[in-house]
Amino acid sequence: MLIRRALGCLVLFLMTFTSTLSMTAAHAGTPKDAQGERNFLVHIGTYTGGKSQGIYVCRFDASTGALGEPELAAAIQSPSFLALGPQGRFLYAVNEIGNFAGTSSGAVSAFSVDSRTGKLTLLNQVSSGGNGPCHVVVDPGGKCAVVANYGGGSVEVVPILNDGRVGDPSAFIQHRGTSINPRRQEGPHAHCVALDRTGRLAYVADLGLDEVLIYRLDASKGLLTPNVPAAGRLKPGSGPRHLVFDATGKFAYVINELSSSITVFACDPSSGAMREVQSISTRPTDAVTENSTAEVLLHPSGKFVYGSNRGDNNVAVFSRDAKTGKLTSVQYVSTQGKTPRNIALDPTGNFLLAANQDSDSVVVFRVDPSTGHLAQAGQPVTVGRPVCLTFMPEKR
Repeated sequence: MLIRRALGCLVLFLMTFTSTLSMTAAHAGTPKDAQGERNFLVHIGTYTGGKSQGIYVCRFDASTGALGEPELAAAIQSPSFLALGPQGRFLYAVNEIGNFAGTSSGAVSAFSVDSRTGKLTLLNQVSSGGNGPCHVVVDPGGKCAVVANYGGGSVEVVPILNDGRVGDPSAFIQHRGTSINPRRQEGPHAHCVALDRTGRLAYVADLGLDEVLIYRLDASKGLLTPNVPAAGRLKPGSGPRHLVFDATGKFAYVINELSSSITVFACDPSSGAMREVQSISTRPTDAVTENSTAEVLLHPSGKFVYGSNRGDNNVAVFSRDAKTGKLTSVQYVSTQGKTPRNIALDPTGNFLLAANQDSDSVVVFRVDPSTGHLAQAGQPVTVGRPVCLTFMPEKR
């Protein structure tokens, strides 16, 4: 009897131990977020006209990579870039126009977000301070939004009020200068604002100047002041478009629209100083078509960097050395459409979405967690002239 009981206890122990090992193995190497939230809402910014009326929303299942049919979330003119507030209660868009309220400026629009449906309610709009705003970022505390005006070659700060509305501009800086491309660099063209992890340094990629200008941001007061050093400089004719930092803040990756390259900078998180350590092409050596780049992403694991090519119509995949920051090209994958102006990684890091502006499609790709390689997953969805993708958890 005693022997029988002992054997029964041993079997029970082995079953429990084996189950625990299986659960551990299943989660090994999986991003933390992937073990939690699996259902997301994707907001899609567009250029309006034709098939598009504004901002669209669709559901995304991060368990399978399935992307639902887009629905109109808000009708509004050319919301070409979107940014969520830190709690997901409000969404901000730049309206890439040049005639807001009878001026030669674009606009910044504030929306409240229905967290169950993703539908948006317009709260208010203010001037962006310049023509053709193309990028907006919200500070980590949700106190202000910083806008890049491509056409106007300027940057503006708008305060965010307690009810989510945007206030009158609190800071404005006009860039000045030129670079060597007479057609695209005849003047300043601010294209992107990226904040460091503290939210106290704002880096503005200016395509027309071949510089990433650096500012000190006081989010509580809505103030923007030039930093010392004032800029990171790129090779003439590069045309810096977007940039992203790694989790340590010690490396920045700048994608250059005109030279189809990514420049890697070593950064000093305290002073903001930038030092170039590498420049690498986003294209294979035998590429011959006319091309310009668009978006750059860093995978949540820190192991891979992705850049989109418009013309080649693909995503360039790079592996990343975390110690040196340097990149190695590993893959080029067709986006199955034309002009991938924006690409975005879902919060789990398991999928990448590509917005093909000139073929009216959003395509989903699965990310190989070991290599970073991309493979198409599921069926594309149709939306008119998609140019920006943002994720937020879906509440049920």
